[in-house]
Amino acid sequence: MIEYIKGELAELTPTYAVIDCSGVGYLLNISLPAFTRLEGQRNAKLLVHEAIREDAHVLYGFIDEQERSLFRLLIGVSGVGANTARMILSSIAAPELELVIATGDVAKLKNVKGIGTKTAQRIIVDLKDKIKPLGDALIEQPTVVSDVFDEALAAMVMLGFPRQQVHKVLKKLFDADPTLKVENAIKKALSMM
Repeated sequence: MIEYIKGELAELTPTYAVIDCSGVGYLLNISLPAFTRLEGQRNAKLLVHEAIREDAHVLYGFIDEQERSLFRLLIGVSGVGANTARMILSSIAAPELELVIATGDVAKLKNVKGIGTKTAQRIIVDLKDKIKPLGDALIEQPTVVSDVFDEALAAMVMLGFPRQQVHKVLKKLFDADPTLKVENAIKKALSMM
């Protein structure tokens, strides 16, 4: 199995990225949050999920382990294929999706294109016990979960800070000023760590 692919970002679209690794271009299907994080980058490292089928070898790329783990859990649910899982992760950022599953928010899952009531219920029932709760951070989810919050959280975690601690700090910042930009949120969070 391929764990990750690292190299020059040769092509980037909202649905896939091509990474040139020693002269070989690997096409990896990605989610919208991954696309947002890769925009403007020259080099990339994507964690990989490899799906080997009779007619194709398909690679899926992820920015972090949380997103890849959720993808793998989702495709393990009966009736949820790889493209549906990717659609869910494109519509609901990974940290928020964990909260949606943990709290049994069927309505939020139903808002995803192609997800009906039965599938949403099956996802929640199958995965509720499998996701790793964030402890206090799960309860203290910001009132308005935004892409900016998610991006700042992911960046801080990638820098090596503990997820739960970062979540609490960012929650305070975004509760005080919901219009923060990613860069400012990270700078302020770093000064509070």
